[in-house]
Amino acid sequence: MPGPRVTLFHAEGCHLCDSARAALLRLREQAVFELEEVDITGVPALEAAYREWLPVVDIEGERAFVYFVQPQPFLRKLARHELDTS
Repeated sequence: MPGPRVTLFHAEGCHLCDSARAALLRLREQAVFELEEVDITGVPALEAAYREWLPVVDIEGERAFVYFVQPQPFLRKLARHELDTS
């Protein structure tokens, strides 16, 4: 099992999105999770839902972070989802 599903909603040219992606990639060295990246650029429904909050990180469909990914809170939230699926 690949671990909980983490989704990063991002857009082209978003420097905060680049930082969030880099943080998530570093965190994959400490925890097992499936990373899905969704580019909202040019998709009206996604633009309306996410543009003002970018980047948005969901864990198993639940919004976990906006703007920045904080490593320790991320690991705690991820662990809670691991417990829920065990």
